Amino acid sequence: MTALFALATSFLWGLADFGGGLLTRRTPALTVVVVSQSIAAVVLGAIVVVTGAWSETGPRLWFAVAAGFVGPVAMLAFYKALALGPMGVVSPLGSLGVAVPVGVGLVLGERPGPVQFAGIAVAVAGVVLAGGPQFRGAPVQRQAVLLTLLAAFGFGAVMALIAEASSTLTGLFLALFVQRVTNVVAGGAALYVSVRRGRTAPPKVAWQSLPAFAFVGLADVAANGTYSLAAQRGPVAVAAVLASLYPVVTALAARGFLRERLRGVQAAGAGLALVGSVLLATG
Repeated sequence: MTALFALATSFLWGLADFGGGLLTRRTPALTVVVVSQSIAAVVLGAIVVVTGAWSETGPRLWFAVAAGFVGPVAMLAFYKALALGPMGVVSPLGSLGVAVPVGVGLVLGERPGPVQFAGIAVAVAGVVLAGGPQFRGAPVQRQAVLLTLLAAFGFGAVMALIAEASSTLTGLFLALFVQRVTNVVAGGAALYVSVRRGRTAPPKVAWQSLPAFAFVGLADVAANGTYSLAAQRGPVAVAAVLASLYPVVTALAARGFLRERLRGVQAAGAGLALVGSVLLATG
């Protein structure tokens, strides 16, 4: 079940990144974050009310609050990077944040077996190669790399925090709701300041674009949920590495919808990532 939930996480995050990257090419990244997360917060609020998840309130929710503050910074940096550089290059670099939850798991005493350690090494190498590293060229490319590394650390921190935010399914609904509300508050405050200072135009979202924003927000929150379930049912290191395969999904979506060509090194990286995931799931 750990492998199943973690692979579902990578699929959902990959599609959410693809959708968020497309939206950011015509809408300010901060607006994408606030609108998509607001929709997710409304849906989660309804789920919390229906399931009575309020009864799960406790000190562990502070982990969700922390994840809620870190998340918008990571998403903002990542969406800006996706708008600047090819998705098939930026997205794999964002997965380097897997080092954060893997490190936390090791510190807490988790010790994956030899096969799983091999799977971690193969999968991480595959994800990095799937980006077909392109670090030379115009300053825009360097800016995209720096933004992606910032986002990677933030994503890794969110993965580690959300895994500690709940221990039950209803508690998970409440934790994700608290995380999204915090996302909206933090992102909304940043958007307000940006508009007041003239750095960002007042947000304008066409009604016909709302389904795309809803998809991005709901896919992202669903991915957080499946990752938390994966981390609760098995080693965090294994769940984190399998969940970090989402760049392969983003790269394939970019190839299918945007006709971004995969280089040989990217195809090889995708293959290694698949081999690594098999080792992790069977180790």
